[in-house]
Amino acid sequence: MTTIDGEQRPLGDYAGNVCLVVNVASKCGLTPQYEGLQRLYETYHQRGFEVLGFPCNQFMEQEPGTEADIKDFCTTNFGVSFPMFSKLEVNGDDRHPLYAWLTGEDTKPEGPGDVKWNFGKFLVGKDGALLARFEPGTEPQAADLKEALEAALD
Repeated sequence: MTTIDGEQRPLGDYAGNVCLVVNVASKCGLTPQYEGLQRLYETYHQRGFEVLGFPCNQFMEQEPGTEADIKDFCTTNFGVSFPMFSKLEVNGDDRHPLYAWLTGEDTKPEGPGDVKWNFGKFLVGKDGALLARFEPGTEPQAADLKEALEAALD
């Protein structure tokens, strides 16, 4: 994967951690979820948890900026310190292979299929298995998401 800073980083670097993979956008009604994602990251990072942010401009072009613009927005407005990556597509013919895998799995509470909007969330276990998928409107601090996260960390 290409980081938001343009460096190559294998997802294998996160093996053994629980990861929440999220397609993010800076100009969306759900953008304030960055705050909750950062809080999750700060709360659980020491226990082996990562939030992996993947900017996407596929939903009403709500992530139009460059990677530098996105990084500046996230750090300035929300203090984001979790790993962010370069923009990618989560649906359609140019869907990134990571999202082809994520959207192809039958998970609960949301099943397989296209990402519906910005801030779709996929919980990946320490062993790399997809454990759960949450709708974009699910707040990062939602009880069901935190329950699944804590179970994955234990």
